[in-house]
This record gives sequence, structure tokens and C-alpha cells, in this order.
Amino acid sequence: MGSAGRRGVVGTVVSRLLQAVIVVAIVTTIVFVLIHIAPGDPFTSAMDNPNVTEAMRGRWRAMYGLDRPLLEQYVRYLSNVARGNFGWSFSMHRPVIDVLKDALPNTLLLAGTALVLGFAGGIGLAVIQATRPGSRTDRTLGAGSMFFYAMPDFWLALMMMLIFAYWLPWFPVAGAVDPVMHEYMGPLAALGDRLKHLALPAITLALLSGAAVARYQRAELLRVLPDDFVRTARAKGVSERRVMWVHVLRNALIPTISLLGLSLPVLFTGAVFIERVFAWPGMGWVILNGVATRDYPLVTAGVIVAAATVTLGSLGADLLYSVADPRIRGR
Repeated sequence: MGSAGRRGVVGTVVSRLLQAVIVVAIVTTIVFVLIHIAPGDPFTSAMDNPNVTEAMRGRWRAMYGLDRPLLEQYVRYLSNVARGNFGWSFSMHRPVIDVLKDALPNTLLLAGTALVLGFAGGIGLAVIQATRPGSRTDRTLGAGSMFFYAMPDFWLALMMMLIFAYWLPWFPVAGAVDPVMHEYMGPLAALGDRLKHLALPAITLALLSGAAVARYQRAELLRVLPDDFVRTARAKGVSERRVMWVHVLRNALIPTISLLGLSLPVLFTGAVFIERVFAWPGMGWVILNGVATRDYPLVTAGVIVAAATVTLGSLGADLLYSVADPRIRGR
């Protein structure tokens, strides 16, 4: 890559980082305002306890600063976040940053595994279909990818749990590890335990994303196959396998890389419901529990981290796209 190319990549990085900061700031403001202006507060349910008086509820609100004007709360929250302080979780009774430190690696593991499995599987299926266009294999795989593409994520998760955890007890039903035996396992057994718990939620997410990749990639492969350079390669005696995997797939992958960036928000959103169904202790589990308990600091911080993760992931996909296709550098 020449100096002009490096300047183009650096410009893309700076531009996208500024966009990411603006997006995260807007998302933070919207979430903070919406959750605070909604009726009730985290201590509304405490009024059902006959031992809790209105005066006690007022003291709790004052202790957490909820009795201050909304603008003052917002400025104070931003000031704390700038110093790395996301506040105190009302429902979990611990610093929010500690809750996020436990949850974020689990979500990254789940979404990252699903991303790799979904794209690898989807591209593999697309190559099989494109080498046999119109055949029974092509139609069968196309119908299968359409089935998984159309299925709601929570329904597919429940079916996977029913089949592979209940009828065929191959995988655990829920959780990230065995809650009783994991701490007594050796390193290899502990790794196997984690992979067994990861399998069902990761495969469920991978089926959803892989179905979209397969349909998109098949169309791209069929678009590239009639090109002149493919006919030239065949005329030189290059084998069909090498033509497809080296010449055709390399050119047809560039548009799919942009799909990688678009898949990250979908994967993160899908992981929220998948984590809920499989009780996977990730960001989705944390955010949904925070919403249910009106845990303002936890929900706001969770959304900030999710938005930052998605925008940085999209930035990585854009950089990969600019490296793969020099024509877009510096745009």
C-alpha cells in the first residue's frame, strides 16, 4: 500500500471515529432522557412493601440524585462517564462498570463465534449453490436458507433448545458454564464445559446470519461467473475448483464485506433475545434485566457500550473493505 493509500485509510479512520463519537453521544442522550421521563422510578415497586414509607422513598431518590432536575442529572452523568464512572447499579448493588466487565466478554464471545460460523457457513453454502445453479442441491439449500432467514430469532432459539437440549440432550439448556462443577474442573474440562454451553446460542445466531450471507453471496457469485477473466482462467486450463475458490470468490467477496458491517448491529440485537432465552450472562441479559427493574445507570451504560462496540465493529468492516477495494479509499 502506497503513501496515498495509507493517507486514505488514516482519513477513513479519523472520519469514522468522529462519526462514532457523535452516534454514541446521540444514543446516550436519547436513552438517558427516555428512561428518565418514563412514568415511575426504580423505587416505585418498593411502595408495595408496607414497611416502606413515602419519606424513605424520597430519601432513596435524593441519595441517587433522582430528585434533581433532568438537565442537572444528565450533566452530572456525562461528567462521571468521562471519568470512567458509570454509576451504581440499583438492582445488582455493585458498580455498573463491574457488571459490564463481567457481561461484555460473554457477548463478544457469543457474537464473535456466531459471526465466524455464520459467514464461513454462508459462504460455503453459496459456493456449493453457485457451482450447481438450478440443480436440486441449489434449490434445497436455497429453501433451507430462506427458512432460517424468515424465522424469528426467539422462535428458532426455542426450537434449538427443544431439539438439542431436551429431546436430544447433547447440550446444556442455559448458562455460560456449569454453575456447580465448573470451578472444580481442570483447564481442558473447563474449556469443554464452556464450549458446550456456547454451542446452542452461537449456532442459533450463526444460522440466522449465515442464511442471509448465503443468499447474498450466491447472487454475487453468479454475477461474477460470466466475467471475461473467469473465461480466460478456464481457457488456460485452470481447474473449476480453483476458478471458483481463487478467482471468482475473491472478487465476489468484496460486496459481502460490507454486509459484515451491516451484520454487527443485527447480531448484537439478536444476541439480546438469544441471551435471554439461553440465560447467557451477556450484555443483552444485563440490559433486559436493567429495563425490567428500571435500573437507570445499568441500562444507559449498557446501551453506550453496545453502541460503541457496534460502531467500532462497523469501522473495522469499513477498513477491511477499503483494503480489499482500493477504489473507495479516501472517499
